[in-house]
Amino acid sequence: MHILYNDRCPICRAEISHYQARASRAEAPLVFDDLNTTDLAGWKLTPDQAKRRMHARLPDGRIVSGVPAFAEIWTRLPGMGWMARAVRLPIVRPLAAFAYNRIAAPWLYRRHLKREALDGETSQP
Repeated sequence: MHILYNDRCPICRAEISHYQARASRAEAPLVFDDLNTTDLAGWKLTPDQAKRRMHARLPDGRIVSGVPAFAEIWTRLPGMGWMARAVRLPIVRPLAAFAYNRIAAPWLYRRHLKREALDGETSQP
């Protein structure tokens, strides 16, 4: 499974580093693709779409994003399966989706845009 993430986002990078370490220890078949260096055409995403949320390409080629992407990651990492099962519960699923889609993802995206704007200002002569 491939995971598409934003390595320029410090929070995203920290979380992915945690997943990478677990995946490495468990020899889990996870590939981590930084959206800033990956050809997004294969993901069928624009750069802006890719930056707005976490995405995962499943072994069958389907792409999932948001909480379902996290659940797929957690399912494949030892000791984290319980989190995947929890967010898939009928009562938890809509709450987790709301928290991610309406709070976490937009907040992270806004922070990313601010970082990009600041980087643009500092790179100007």
